[in-house]
Amino acid sequence: VLALSAAAAAILTPLFLQIWPLPQESAASLRAALAGAEQVGPVPPLGEFLAAIIPSNIVKAAVENAFLSLIIFSLIFAFAITQVIEEARTLLVNFFAAVRDVMLVVINWVLWIGPIGVGALALVVGAKAGTGAFGALIHYILIVSGVGLVVALFAYPVAVLGGRVKLGRYARAALPSQAVALSTQSSLATLPVMIEGASELRVPVAVSGVTLPLAVAIFRATGPAMNFAVAIYVAEWFGVPLSPATLAVGTVVATLTSLGSVSLPGTVSYVSAIAPVSSAIGAPIAPLGLLVAVETIPDIMRTVGNVTWDLAASTWLSRGAGKVPLDEADAILRNDG
Repeated sequence: VLALSAAAAAILTPLFLQIWPLPQESAASLRAALAGAEQVGPVPPLGEFLAAIIPSNIVKAAVENAFLSLIIFSLIFAFAITQVIEEARTLLVNFFAAVRDVMLVVINWVLWIGPIGVGALALVVGAKAGTGAFGALIHYILIVSGVGLVVALFAYPVAVLGGRVKLGRYARAALPSQAVALSTQSSLATLPVMIEGASELRVPVAVSGVTLPLAVAIFRATGPAMNFAVAIYVAEWFGVPLSPATLAVGTVVATLTSLGSVSLPGTVSYVSAIAPVSSAIGAPIAPLGLLVAVETIPDIMRTVGNVTWDLAASTWLSRGAGKVPLDEADAILRNDG
């Protein structure tokens, strides 16, 4: 699903930009305001690129901000931890848990200070680019959110065909979760409502109680599509040519990056999630510092799409779990049985 999500962006974003292109005056104004944002360089062939993402020196990869290499190394390292003896595994897990807690404190500080920097950047860009910048940002929001909307809509046929529920019934069950997602921009905050919605769809709690928390943690269906859409948009903005091979590379990177993404608000993880994709297709990274200022609206679409897919996936998976009475499932989860 994640790979298909990224592939959808590779098709839909250029199509949307062809139907409704970015006004050239606005694009030129923004390019002038971000004069330091230059193209990363030529994109290597797919085979060479895939070989290069395996870091030979993890310290060098960290210094050079090679996000994708760091993500790949982290995934490999995490799998390797599962293969060592329990004492070593516990030691490593406790160490990284402590690092996580410390970084969350740092992130909290960034959340307090970050808006000042973003506001200052937006002010400078607005002063240099003029009112045309606002039209370009609105155009960006609509294009990226449109890609996310299309991906989200595909959750409905998955629920109907895979979960074997009627369209209207699924739409009614998903609506409360979508409303909470709209207001909170948090899939985690939507989890209790999603479990209630799954219950309305006759999904055993023994299934939804496992699949939905797991989906919230690692299954962000709109992530690859919308991250890739942002990278493609920036490439179009700065006149970076995108061949089918380049789009294929971007599809792979967007999929891999989503697997290593952290469960944080979109505005926090925005640059770290999209920078590897932008670098992979030769698009500059500097504009992401400006676009994060308007990420709130696309992030709403991300969250709504993700919870819609989470519920659809849980409904689909429940059909392979056999018929488990809901009261029996509740008893199992509450240790009453």
